[in-house]
Amino acid sequence: MRTPLLTIGMLALLIGLLWIGQGTGYVRWPQSSFMIDQISWAWYGGGLSLVGLVLVVLAYRGKS
Repeated sequence: MRTPLLTIGMLALLIGLLWIGQGTGYVRWPQSSFMIDQISWAWYGGGLSLVGLVLVVLAYRGKS
């Protein structure tokens, strides 16, 4: 159960960080993205990153 939690958690964390970057305008990739400079996407990314972080922590806690 550790590997799926860790994989999904890392993907959620990375995608959330990308959304934060796009929503705040720091990441302008891809250029045609509708998420750039839309602060609501930074909030969504923060939530997704938090969920991903919790999954990663749960994956490592279950290791013992």
